[in-house]
Amino acid sequence: MDIYQHFRKEEQSFIDNVLSWIDQVEKTFTSKVTDFLDPREQQIVDMLAGTSQEDLNVYKHGGNDASERKRMVIAPFYEEVTEVSFQLNLLQGNYHEKFVSLSHRDVMGAFLSLGIKRKKLGDIFAGNGIIQIVAADEITPYVLANLTSIKNAKIKLEEKPLSMLIETEKKWLETDQTVSSLRLDAVLKTIYSLSRKDATEYVTKGLVKVNFRVVDDPKFQLEEGDILSMRGKGRSKLVSINGTTKKDKCRITTAVLK
Repeated sequence: MDIYQHFRKEEQSFIDNVLSWIDQVEKTFTSKVTDFLDPREQQIVDMLAGTSQEDLNVYKHGGNDASERKRMVIAPFYEEVTEVSFQLNLLQGNYHEKFVSLSHRDVMGAFLSLGIKRKKLGDIFAGNGIIQIVAADEITPYVLANLTSIKNAKIKLEEKPLSMLIETEKKWLETDQTVSSLRLDAVLKTIYSLSRKDATEYVTKGLVKVNFRVVDDPKFQLEEGDILSMRGKGRSKLVSINGTTKKDKCRITTAVLK
């Protein structure tokens, strides 16, 4: 069976990585701890591990139940996996909100400027004078020593228990809609109440992501479960595809993150 037929072409390199992780665990009987994965990547790991002929268990953890980016552990069925197994650290700092405003993007930019890859970083919280970063254990000492300012604010990060991670509840507002097709520009037009021209321009300018990756092709075909984000417009998702109308338009359910 060609396993790639169940996935998009651009996901093939990640699939190869996951298959190699599974093979490694099956041959060495040693668990594998991944970097931080986005929700789509987590879904792929779950799907591929489920096809394994060996008895493997898959676990995920990003700090708390609401975490979006998570590390995963692929382990032999008999191995005990605990919170420590995920090698996570919560880094927290404070800033004077009266004098400076910091956003998720500001914290991300400061982190990446250290030369560390995004995959070593979990969820970020910035607000109310508090910054929280969930980071991989292996890069924590470097971050603590070198991330001393963000924007114009001096920051002193300290390790805190994961139990102190602020839980941000995500609220999705669902709507039933009809679209001319499942093309990316057509769905964006409907979700965000744009003209087709504006939706197309957002895509071609690289301002739209599907499943956390930039897609610049307006004709890109969406699938059920895809998560979309548009610069300056927020995040949405294609919850379900509900058949077609008599005029061959697609009935869909979408949701917008409030």
